Amino acid sequence: MPSTVKGVIARAKDAPVELVDVVVPDPGPFEAVVDVQACGVCHTDVHYRDGGITDDFPFLLGHEAAGTVSAVGEGVTDVAVGDFVVLNWRAVCGHCRACRRGRPWYCFDTHNASQPMTLVDGTPLTPALGIGAFAEKTLVHAGQCTKVDPALPATAAGLLGCGIMAGFGAAVNTGGVTRGDSVAVIGCGGVGDAAIAGAALAGATTIIAVDLDDRKLELARSFGATHTVNSRSADPVEAVRALTGGHGADVVIDAVGRPQTYEQAFNARDLAGTVVLVGVPTPDMQITLPLLDVFGRGGALRSSWYGDCLPSRDFPMLAALSLQGRFPLEDFVTETTGLDGVEDAFAKMARGEVLRSVVVL
Repeated sequence: MPSTVKGVIARAKDAPVELVDVVVPDPGPFEAVVDVQACGVCHTDVHYRDGGITDDFPFLLGHEAAGTVSAVGEGVTDVAVGDFVVLNWRAVCGHCRACRRGRPWYCFDTHNASQPMTLVDGTPLTPALGIGAFAEKTLVHAGQCTKVDPALPATAAGLLGCGIMAGFGAAVNTGGVTRGDSVAVIGCGGVGDAAIAGAALAGATTIIAVDLDDRKLELARSFGATHTVNSRSADPVEAVRALTGGHGADVVIDAVGRPQTYEQAFNARDLAGTVVLVGVPTPDMQITLPLLDVFGRGGALRSSWYGDCLPSRDFPMLAALSLQGRFPLEDFVTETTGLDGVEDAFAKMARGEVLRSVVVL
């Protein structure tokens, strides 16, 4: 029988979110229902609320989640009822041209559940990133469920599903940071700090955090930044060069995603260095770069999709590192709240007061 649960929706553009009844159908073939235990509050959910991604309202918000599988549909073999899972929004298909080439982290045909979750009047909901986890239960494709060690607290585990993986992967998977590298990270929110922590774990010896907020810069040091630059009072390009022998950093990660920060990243890297864009720009943004500099600086200009992660490989690895005390996953949780605290959590995030608020169910 379908379940009726509480969930947080965005009904219209720029309107406050609402806590309403949501109908979750029984899982069909290759689908699973997950009892959500915790879900991080990510800026992507604000983009959905504000109509910055699509206009397919109403949205069922929330996507950075962990919970327990409570039901599975026909054909599901990788997870079973009772498994503790982190939800991912890029369930690879295994058949597209990227998957066939052995690059499943680029999968061009990722899976979501086929059936819609609805309001009680039958109005179909669009789940954020195909997940919709600001709810007591959610319906997903079974491939979106990644088993991790249940010893990991759900409040921390859920963060693997988006922001932490995006930042860590931008440094380690996309940027290829390795021992002895110099790294600069522009933007020290949850994603940027995860990139800093990833760079530290990979052995980077110089890690420069760049932000406008001294509070965030101080926190960045706790995740492994060796130097900080407040770009309100200093030119970040010149500062990064000064901290790297006048050359620029081997890898510069733009965790903001604005034309100004991307240009800073481009100019703050060493010759043959790498720029990684992991902050998500809006459709109207444009950049202009001298083509001669693109050629003359060499190196690579890369974008990082979900940290170029493979959830089945990377989520359990990060969970294990966290449980071993080698990756500070739980330190990203600033506060916990309930489903009725989502709008307030959005406001705190906008004011820069939290790395992550986590909704606990």
